[in-house]
Amino acid sequence: MKVTELKEMNLDELKAREAELAEELSRMRIQLALKRLDNPLKARNTRRDLARVKTVINEKLRTGAVQKPPAGAGTGKKA
Repeated sequence: MKVTELKEMNLDELKAREAELAEELSRMRIQLALKRLDNPLKARNTRRDLARVKTVINEKLRTGAVQKPPAGAGTGKKA
């Protein structure tokens, strides 16, 4: 998956993709330990894709691209 594709996704889609890749990597590691994985390079590519997704999520959070609620909103206090 290319970085440009990832940057076009919103934060919820990225988090879903992160969870999917983490689950896939977990399964691959088990198969790799049992010598049942056909192509060990798939695990490396999955690990790198996961790192890319995490990097884009972190960039979006740092730049403030995610809409944050205004200060004091949702505190339950009335003026």
